[in-house]
Amino acid sequence: MNKKPFLLLSAALLTLPIGMAHAGDRYSTPPAVTLSPDLASPWVLQLKKPSQAGQKLRVGLSAPKAQVQRKVKKRKTVWGTKKTTAKKRPVRATGIFAGLNTVPATTPQTVYRKKKKIAYNRVNAPKPRTQSPAQRPLDPQFLPTMVNYETSQKPGTIVINTNTRHLYLVMGNGKARRYGVGVGKEGFEWSGTERVTRKQEWPTWTPPKEMIIRERKKGRELPTFMEGGPANPMGARAIYLGSTLYRIHGTNQPWTIGQAVSSGCIRMRNEDVMDLYERVQRGAKVIVS
Repeated sequence: MNKKPFLLLSAALLTLPIGMAHAGDRYSTPPAVTLSPDLASPWVLQLKKPSQAGQKLRVGLSAPKAQVQRKVKKRKTVWGTKKTTAKKRPVRATGIFAGLNTVPATTPQTVYRKKKKIAYNRVNAPKPRTQSPAQRPLDPQFLPTMVNYETSQKPGTIVINTNTRHLYLVMGNGKARRYGVGVGKEGFEWSGTERVTRKQEWPTWTPPKEMIIRERKKGRELPTFMEGGPANPMGARAIYLGSTLYRIHGTNQPWTIGQAVSSGCIRMRNEDVMDLYERVQRGAKVIVS
């Protein structure tokens, strides 16, 4: 038997539509058509508003974030300078891509950083120090100088004016050598005429009993005797006046020159009394007024 016609007939029957092979199924109810959501949703959602589509598209995807930011590496900031950085701004997708993760666009923006505040310790300007009496310069009027001095007194005479705090050594020819002195304080002033009876270099000091008692009441204890020297209040030289307790002497407190601070003696700077000491002679007249 020739099999070729049979095979051709069988192939023709297989290619016929099912409906033709089974004519009785023509009037039967067809099965329901089912579409996969993964395939149909994107196309169906195009018929709705973009905002609604973005809210409904949640199939198989995690909820997208409102915006995505990248980590920007911090740059070293120079205070007080202008620096340009990128400010992130999310781009929203529309259409079928609404709601999907998007890459944020960057827009150059100038940012001014506040200058760092530096705390400064305020340093008050130092107040000018008040000079101690020992640091105060002596008034020039009390420095030794030659002056015009008209008098009837002989050369070598000492004239002391307690009001102006000056001592004059008469030189003759209408001239005198003037020195600044300290005089007796209130209650210890005196005046008169005496003679130089003694001269002493670096004299000792024996305070009178009245002075010791007086200073003790003030809380100061005086020695009964003190050897001569720089610490001695009698200073470098002493010129004794008659038989009195008064004398012309130096001092270890030169800033008191020009003031009324003594107990009646006439004070001079050590360098001044040393100069006078060499010029005056024993027996010279001393006038205190």
